[in-house]
Amino acid sequence: MKMITRSNLAEQLREYQIRSKYDWASVSFFSSTSSVSSTRADILYVIWEILMFVFLVFSAVSLYFRYMKLALILICLMAFFLVCMKITKQVRQNRKSKRRMLLPLSM
Repeated sequence: MKMITRSNLAEQLREYQIRSKYDWASVSFFSSTSSVSSTRADILYVIWEILMFVFLVFSAVSLYFRYMKLALILICLMAFFLVCMKITKQVRQNRKSKRRMLLPLSM
């Protein structure tokens, strides 16, 4: 059994900071923070954002050609994807903060 000392906690903190320094920030149009690590979920967010941009462009084109129903459907789909993305990002951040609370690094 290892005794918990200030130097051990400082070493754990240093190792944690080194590990977290190599996390890549995701590029996101709708994200409020850019300190999210690059994972499959971030790739999914980027794909959702591209999909929303495509829906926005197609809805503008359909409005130009006076297809009102198609434009409304595309705008609704875009809003739905945006809400889903925000909800999943919030759930993920809550899980991440709970994990951080379990770390024994408070000095």
